[in-house]
Amino acid sequence: MMETRNSRRGGRLVRAVILAWAGLSAAAHADTFVGAKRVLLISIDGLHQQDVARCIGANTCPNLAQLSQTGATYTQAYTPGLSDSFPGLAALLTGGTPKTTGLFYDVSYDRTLFAPSDTACTGPRGWNVAFDETTGIDGKDGGALVHLDGGGAFNPQAIPHALKDGACVPVYPHDYLKTNTVFEVIKAHLPGARTAWADKHAWGYDWVNGPSGHGVDDLARTEINAVDPATKSDYTDVYTHTEKFDDLHVQAILNQIDGKDAAGGQDGLAVPTLFGTNFQTLSVAQKALAAKGGGYLDADFTPNAQVAAAIQYVDGALGRIVAALKQRDLYASTVVIVTAKHGQSPVDHQTLVKNGDTLSALLQANNYLDPKGNFGQNNTTSGNLNDGSGQAGTGFVQTDDVGLIWLRDRSQRDAVLATLQAHLGCSSDGLCADGPQAYILSGDKLAAAFGDPDAGRTPDIIVQPNPGVIYTSSKKKDGEHGGNAPDDSHLALIVAYPGMAGGRTVSDRVQLTQVAPTILKVLALDPQWLHAVAVEGTPVLPGLE
Repeated sequence: MMETRNSRRGGRLVRAVILAWAGLSAAAHADTFVGAKRVLLISIDGLHQQDVARCIGANTCPNLAQLSQTGATYTQAYTPGLSDSFPGLAALLTGGTPKTTGLFYDVSYDRTLFAPSDTACTGPRGWNVAFDETTGIDGKDGGALVHLDGGGAFNPQAIPHALKDGACVPVYPHDYLKTNTVFEVIKAHLPGARTAWADKHAWGYDWVNGPSGHGVDDLARTEINAVDPATKSDYTDVYTHTEKFDDLHVQAILNQIDGKDAAGGQDGLAVPTLFGTNFQTLSVAQKALAAKGGGYLDADFTPNAQVAAAIQYVDGALGRIVAALKQRDLYASTVVIVTAKHGQSPVDHQTLVKNGDTLSALLQANNYLDPKGNFGQNNTTSGNLNDGSGQAGTGFVQTDDVGLIWLRDRSQRDAVLATLQAHLGCSSDGLCADGPQAYILSGDKLAAAFGDPDAGRTPDIIVQPNPGVIYTSSKKKDGEHGGNAPDDSHLALIVAYPGMAGGRTVSDRVQLTQVAPTILKVLALDPQWLHAVAVEGTPVLPGLE
C-alpha cells in the first residue's frame, strides 16, 4: 500500500492526459493540490463553525486543530436553504441545491409518482416518498429493524413507481436524484478510480450512487435505527451508543485505507479516490435534553457535557483516520475535507419552543389535509390512496424546525396562506413565526429558490418559524434541524492538505454546494461535468490558490 516514486509519476501522467483530453490547461488546476491523489470527505452532523472555533481555542480537539493548520478554515459556510441530511449531503456531492437535485427531505412528496403497489401506474398520482430507515426490507409491513444492514434488500413498499417512456418503472433512491454526483464523474473520467461512502441509513442513502445507480463501488449498508441486540435499542438512544455506530464507519474508512472493502473482507483493493463517511454522535448529543446534559449551556456555544464529550470522540476518530493515512504513506497525497450536512437548533436553550406540531394541526383543523390523517412522516404507506372524494392524493406535511407543505388541493393555496398568516403568533395553535427571522415562502419567491411546485417535487409552501421553534412536543429531544435557522445553517468547513500553505482563514460567505466542484478541481477534473454545477453556476471554494 506504500506509494512509490513511480506510482506518483504515473498519477501525474494520468492527470496530465485527462487535463489535455478535457481541454483544460495545467494552470486551471491550482498548484496547491499538485500531488493530490484522493479526497476524504467527512461530515460531522451538527458541527457548527462556532464549535470548531471554541474547541480549537480550548485545545479540546487537537486533531481538528492540526487539520486546520494544514489547510483553509471557512468561517462563513452555510447550507443551501434547507438543512435536512438529504439536501445537505446532496449539496456536498452534486454541487446543487434542492431546486436542481430534487431532494428536500429524506421523507417528502412527489405529485408525479404512483404507489409502490401500483405496478401499472394506473391509479392516482402523488406519493409520500420515504427514503429513511423504512427503505430496507426490515421495514416491510412496519416490521422491527432487527438487522444492522436493514435486512439486506430494499423494502418494495418504499419504492414508488413512475411512468417513463410509456413504461411503469420502480423509482429507487438513486433514480429519485435529479442530477449526477461527484462519484459518477470520478468513475467516468479517472480510469481505475474507486469510490466509497458510509452513512446512517442502509438503503435510503442508495441515492449517493447517482442516477446511474453505480457511482459508489463500496457503499456501506448500515442502519442507525436498527435494534442493537446487546441493548435492545437503536443506536440513537444515547450519544455513547451512537459512538458505537460511528465506530463502524471509522473502521470502514480504516479498512479502505488498508486496501480492503468497508467490511474488511476483500483485500488488495486500491484506496478509494473519493471516500468518506458521516458522524451522528454529535447530532444525538445536541438533541439530547438539556436537563440531562445535552445541547449547550448558552448562546455562545459553550457545550454541555454530552456535546463536549461528543466533540472529543469525533476528534479522536479523526485522529485515528489521519494516523492510518500516515502509516500507509498516504497522508501527503490526501485532501481531507471536514464539514457537516447540517447544524442543530437551538443552541440557546432559552429560545426553545416546543408547542407540538401546531402547523399540521392547524392545516388539518381547516380541512386542508386528508381527513383520514394520511399525511405526514408517520403515514408513509398511504400517500395517494383515494378516500372516495375524487381527490387524487393526500398531500403531505414535513415538520421539524421547518414546515414543508404539499397541498392536497392546490387551488386552496391562497386560503391556506391566509390561515397561516392569521396564526403567526406563539399561542397554543400558533406557528411561532412572527419574528424577524421567520418567513412563509410561496409563489414566485419559492419557485425561484426551490423550483416550481407545478413540476411535482417542490413544496407549495415553506414555513420557517422563529429560531428555536421545533414543531414537536417530544420529551426526548431539545434540538432539531431541517430548516434555515442560523444554528441549522452556519457550519464548519475545513479543507486540509499537507501541500497547502496552512493555517489560513477564509471569511468569504460560501455554500456547501461549493465543496463538490472543489473535489473535482483537487483531482484535476472539470467541475462543469457536474450537472448541478453547470446549471447553478456553482463556483469552487475560494482561498485555495
